[in-house]
Amino acid sequence: MKPTHLLPIICLASTAAWGQAATTLTGQVKDAAGQPVIGASIVEKGTNNGTSTDANGRFTLRARTAVPRLIISSLGYTNQEVAGTSGLSVTLAENSTSLDAVQVVGSRSQNRSVTDSPSPVDIIDVREVTAKTGQLDVNQLLQFVAPSFNSNRQTGADGADHVDPASLRGLGPDQTLVLVNGKRWHQSALVNLFGSRGRGNTGTDLNTIPAASIERIEILRDGASAQYGSDAIAGVINIVLKTSVNELTANANYGAYTAKYRFDDKTFDGGNFNANLNYGVSVGKGGFVNATVDYNQRQHTQRANVPAPDGIQRRQYGDPKANNTSVYLNSKLPINENVYAYAFGGVNFRKGEAYAYSTLLFFRYKNGAARPLGLRHHQKPVLPREATLRR
Repeated sequence: MKPTHLLPIICLASTAAWGQAATTLTGQVKDAAGQPVIGASIVEKGTNNGTSTDANGRFTLRARTAVPRLIISSLGYTNQEVAGTSGLSVTLAENSTSLDAVQVVGSRSQNRSVTDSPSPVDIIDVREVTAKTGQLDVNQLLQFVAPSFNSNRQTGADGADHVDPASLRGLGPDQTLVLVNGKRWHQSALVNLFGSRGRGNTGTDLNTIPAASIERIEILRDGASAQYGSDAIAGVINIVLKTSVNELTANANYGAYTAKYRFDDKTFDGGNFNANLNYGVSVGKGGFVNATVDYNQRQHTQRANVPAPDGIQRRQYGDPKANNTSVYLNSKLPINENVYAYAFGGVNFRKGEAYAYSTLLFFRYKNGAARPLGLRHHQKPVLPREATLRR
């Protein structure tokens, strides 16, 4: 027989062999409860041939080997290897050790860094850091423990004396998104002026939320705007309120500054007193109501020990005086096994007095008469009165 006569025979034999090897496999993947596993991966062992399950957990795969072996896997389930047959039914077992803990939105220090999350997160335990830093309000607490967070008390800056502007990564206060329990928190109506931090911006007044009501603070910096939008260019600060029940927590704190630069005989100033109370009760199965009452009183500081040429102390410069009272509530109320209602929020009252000027070229005596700077008067001078701002 001529070689040309053998070619059709060889082609027919190859086609027959391919028809035997190219088997079409069908099947369904379920979990232990009998529910279909959607998006499970089915790969023919030793090849790059694979597919995934549909909305009903079913799949169809054309095998490339004569005796195919299938590897079936899905997130949260244990991988399983089975023999490839048509009409296959596979039940995947749950993998309880593959997902230990997931941090959604926590720091550079090793004891609070989440280094294996998709984005670096700082998690700050408020109860732990409050005892170490000695700070009583949220802005100053984060100033001492959180990288890239900056907040300084202002003086002579109008309303910014009463609402401390804060920034993350050196950007404007309005470019940091603040969440409470994962929900967007409202910003202050104050526009920062007079050369204060974040001039021309509006930010969120974190000091309206008492530290005693906070369980932890989560700070997301890198990749925040990609997840939350353009108002999170600097990052996201998520404040998680307490959920504890049947636990009464009460604190009273006091601190003051050494007044080395005062022009009078005071040794200390800027006294800061804080008292708070937190308690939670359980409601139904898995529900709770947690309430916090907080009172904070802060006194003036004076750091302008610069006598005028005529001996009159014209300038008052330092922290404003403030009385702050807050009541906060966090709750979760179960309606049935699968549905619950939640409510959280609070009320904050603040009264402040700050140093301010009626004009840049005049100072005032107690009787209200204005005198230009630099002129001498025979009238006996007295200390200027403090301008009072109330918000």
